Amino acid sequence: MDVSESSMLWLALLILLLLSAFFSGSETGMMSLNRYRLRHQRKKSAGARRAAKLLAMPDRLIGLILIGNNAVNILAAIIANALAILYVGEAAAPWVATATLTILVLVFSEVTPKTIAAQHPEWFAFKASHVLKPLLTLFWPLVWAINKLTNGLIKLLGFDPNAARDDGLDTEELRSVVDVSGHKISDSHQGMLKGILDLETVTVEDIMIPRSEINGLDIEDDIEVVLAKLFKSEYTRLPIYEGDINNIVGIFHMRKANHLARTEQATHSAIKRFSEEPYFIPESTTLINQLLNFKTTRNRFAMVVDEYGDVKGLVTLEDILEEIVGDFTTNTADEADEIIDRGDGSYLIDGAATIREINKATDWSLPTDGPKTLNGVALEQLESIPDGNVSFVVGAYRFETEEINGTMIKKIRVKLMKKKVVETDAD
Repeated sequence: MDVSESSMLWLALLILLLLSAFFSGSETGMMSLNRYRLRHQRKKSAGARRAAKLLAMPDRLIGLILIGNNAVNILAAIIANALAILYVGEAAAPWVATATLTILVLVFSEVTPKTIAAQHPEWFAFKASHVLKPLLTLFWPLVWAINKLTNGLIKLLGFDPNAARDDGLDTEELRSVVDVSGHKISDSHQGMLKGILDLETVTVEDIMIPRSEINGLDIEDDIEVVLAKLFKSEYTRLPIYEGDINNIVGIFHMRKANHLARTEQATHSAIKRFSEEPYFIPESTTLINQLLNFKTTRNRFAMVVDEYGDVKGLVTLEDILEEIVGDFTTNTADEADEIIDRGDGSYLIDGAATIREINKATDWSLPTDGPKTLNGVALEQLESIPDGNVSFVVGAYRFETEEINGTMIKKIRVKLMKKKVVETDAD
């Protein structure tokens, strides 16, 4: 074999290695494309449109790439063996050719192009689509025949070759997408998106104003007492009840107070007549369902009841919207009294503060699937109301009671420890 023939073999081997690199990179690039981003790119990129059409038939695309990759690799092996015979003789040629070609293919035709394609899938896939589309047309009969054989084998193995790929994302996957898109989405927008996702899992019990904090009017009180509470109220709507909060007879809107005072004598019956029908919802209602219920019923104010029909709290449309967009109004004084940063990594927290409020204010991850308030967490752990201040550990958080008032722990100091303590202890 003369020099020219040897040079031709080396040139052919180089071309085959480049073709192998192309097919390997095309496979990785095509399969690594973000399907959601591709939907938007199709509107302005011809390469994206070609790639989308190829990905619409993934079995044919993969068949074409593998046919091409295997064909060029087999041809490369034949040429490498011929070159090895030329340089080292027939006896050693298979070993030398196999070792040399394996290294060349791995470095130049597999690892390098696939790494580039994985890092820049759009760049690689869009350019590769220029070649892959006409190749698919040219080799269509062969691709069709190979796919028929492989689909039959897939059926024998118990799988459906025509099963559609599910590209849908569940709530947690969407949350992860929002998290990893932090550099492209502002903090406020991230918070709103996460708030919307939480609507499916958070219940009205998690955000309601608890029964103990409800400001209502007992219609059985003297009319002077009722009117004094009515005109001093800071709230737009007030529940009206008879003797006990469980006996709610109506919801009084403050816009009717002046009308009531101007038009007729203020009496218990007049207040009841001007009140709206109360709207009751179960405590297990999710926020997304309740938001839709508010829209359907044209209500903005609902009383939350437990399985026995007893009032547990109240929730408003504003409360649900604040879970998405944040507080509309902020009472700085109240927040400062409820969660106080001690400056040493600990917080002095009011026992009535909800776990969700604490997590939002501190960026902690206190469990939300149990008691809804900090006092509830403490009582669950201690199983009784302590006579004096105690400390205990829940997960990575240390709790120290600082003020106990009757049946409720009023103030608790909470600190995130550096090392997670598994066991819960009480001192």
